[in-house]
Amino acid sequence: MSETAKRLVPPTPLSRRLATQSLLFASAEGTFVTGSAFYLKEFVGLTAPQVGLGLTIGMVASLTLAYPMGRIVDLVGPKRMWGLGAIGSALVFGCWPFIGGFWPYVAVVLVFSVIEAAGGAGRNAYILDVMPPKERVETQAYMYSSLNVGFTLGSILSGIALAIPDDRALQWGVPTFSLVVGILNAFWIHRLPKASHDLRRESGEKAVKPTTPGPLRNPGWMVLSMFKGTMWTNQVLLHTVIPLWLVYETDSPRWLLAWLFGTNTVMCIFLPAYTSRGVRNVGDALKRVGWSAGFYVLACAITLITHDTRGLFTIALVWLGHVAVTGAELAISAASWALEAELMDPERRGEYGGVAEVFQGLGSAWAPALFTFLAMQWDPGLFTGVGWFVIAAIVVVAAIGMVPAGHAAARFRDQHFPHAAAEYVPPEAVGKS
Repeated sequence: MSETAKRLVPPTPLSRRLATQSLLFASAEGTFVTGSAFYLKEFVGLTAPQVGLGLTIGMVASLTLAYPMGRIVDLVGPKRMWGLGAIGSALVFGCWPFIGGFWPYVAVVLVFSVIEAAGGAGRNAYILDVMPPKERVETQAYMYSSLNVGFTLGSILSGIALAIPDDRALQWGVPTFSLVVGILNAFWIHRLPKASHDLRRESGEKAVKPTTPGPLRNPGWMVLSMFKGTMWTNQVLLHTVIPLWLVYETDSPRWLLAWLFGTNTVMCIFLPAYTSRGVRNVGDALKRVGWSAGFYVLACAITLITHDTRGLFTIALVWLGHVAVTGAELAISAASWALEAELMDPERRGEYGGVAEVFQGLGSAWAPALFTFLAMQWDPGLFTGVGWFVIAAIVVVAAIGMVPAGHAAARFRDQHFPHAAAEYVPPEAVGKS
């Protein structure tokens, strides 16, 4: 196997098992999500505003419950919570053929949001708990690649179901497939080794209240998480603003949208193992934040130019802008994994993750409406697309703000839990003196 090919394979048995889990999870979720818009219209009988309202309710519920779910993870153990979330999500997929109307839809979305919040909090805490410090960022990079492979497979399978004339393939086949693969995913999580916190809970050791102050008393962590949410609005550009700009403000053909998303997927499959190299501490992570901001600004500038270009030149520029957005995504991904590994209290990882989810939501929930308005509608009388400069400025401010916030969170760590970054208890050492 060539050196390049080796870089695409997770290096340790545990990292390979975690990457496989990501593949299973994304295949199940990606299959249903891809055809969900058509599914909800044809089989549940919803209008587009009803679908949007339900998703908004679910998002609000997820943000509201992120912090308490994180605290529960610390009490019951991350792997157990992750596994319960996985089996719950699978069962929700199996419910879809039996619901009809708006309120049953809202109920299912709420249940799914609660379950996913719990499972996600457990997953994030488990990875940091079970992996040695030097392998945490690299392992999450491989898991991220596997997620994109899984979502791609799910999209293909859902596309096949959508193309089959018999509606039963979509109405029953897709939810059943997601249910079966989701159950397999839960079984796979059950077979993963127990992390130190899980073993302590199973041995009967009671959860001792940490003596260190929690994340709500760590202003650096909260501000850092909020600005990180703003940096992650590259996904808003990727999925909403640039596609709308392409359709309404350029002469690009509509088929280019598929090419753009394909480019993003391929890059996110093959590049995370490379773009996360060398990111080991807070300083490295904050440098990647700068890279992300640079790519983000470049994407805004390139996209703005396409308003006045024509033909193949427009197509090339739009594609290049999408590549730049993906560069911003890959850079902030590596930074995020390192910051979580370095700055979370090992005894409160679930709680820290919950607080991070809440503040990241505060830093990004407004972006779809604001960025769409700035790029597509705002007209101060200068030139079309002047709002792209404001979008770029918002991201630059967020990137600059992450630097003092990151250092403040590091000082908080050094003062209250100075061995957090290096602390790692191998599962086999739990209970031994």
